[in-house]
Amino acid sequence: MTTTPHSNTAPHTTDELTLTLPNELTALLTQYLRQHTTPTIAIDPKELAYRWVGGRSGYLQPVEIHSTLALSDLLGIDMQKQKLLQNTRQFLAGVPANHVLMTGTRGAGKSSLIRALLNELHPQGLRLIEVARDDLQMLDKIRHAISALPESCDCRYIIYCDDLAFNGQDENYRTLKSVLDGALDSEQDKLLVYATSNRRHLLPQLMKDNVNIYDGQTDEVNPYETIDETVSLSDRFGLWLSFYPMNQQTYLQIVKHYIQSQSIHSQKSTQQQLSYDDNVQAEALKWASTRGGRSGRVAYQFSRHWIGQNLLNK
Repeated sequence: MTTTPHSNTAPHTTDELTLTLPNELTALLTQYLRQHTTPTIAIDPKELAYRWVGGRSGYLQPVEIHSTLALSDLLGIDMQKQKLLQNTRQFLAGVPANHVLMTGTRGAGKSSLIRALLNELHPQGLRLIEVARDDLQMLDKIRHAISALPESCDCRYIIYCDDLAFNGQDENYRTLKSVLDGALDSEQDKLLVYATSNRRHLLPQLMKDNVNIYDGQTDEVNPYETIDETVSLSDRFGLWLSFYPMNQQTYLQIVKHYIQSQSIHSQKSTQQQLSYDDNVQAEALKWASTRGGRSGRVAYQFSRHWIGQNLLNK
């Protein structure tokens, strides 16, 4: 009878096997885990604003607020300002409030309204977290981090998505839909989503889709469900605020406000007061014509140009 000799070598332990991995493989595994593992999200209520940076393996970065923009500085959007302020005050009071979608012409004050809102209401507990479109997959983790705050925390958080829009192949909007309304735990008393966009329904609506439906050339059994899908995201925002192009009178009013307020600020150090006269109006209109239209942003940019030019010359 032959016997099989037993090996004197002891079995490798898990730690020993790990140590024998090539350095290149260890580096690849480490990189993969970093890219697909989200660090623990910590939120400090003392921070007024955060911004998500770094994609899936990123973190919440505190944002220093240097803006002194006040709600009174935003002219020509009184109705939108009043509705947004009322909704936010309801939110801070702990009573029902809506997610907000602000859409319309560029430069009308949508983003500025958010900054001014934070400046005005942060003493009442308003906090802001800015999340880019490509990082929306992190919304659920941010939501759970806010839910984990102690009950004694009186802060309320607005998830701010600026210039939000999606193409037909972008799946990030499904995460946003779930947070807005759809997940079993989507109702929260400490989180709202405020988004700005130049597109009302956030997803593209193509003429060819309608033509195919009317001509019967679509391959879908229920083609109208495609249309429902494109509007279902915007429907989950309870409050819609539309911003429109402004007339010449409002544009000049904004220019005057910025020039006079900046002149007062500059006067403290330079003892110079800039006047607002017919020449300024003519230059402001000429500036707007070169920018292709009138808006609050164009008025602000002209006022900075005019004030800086005059202060430098004097």
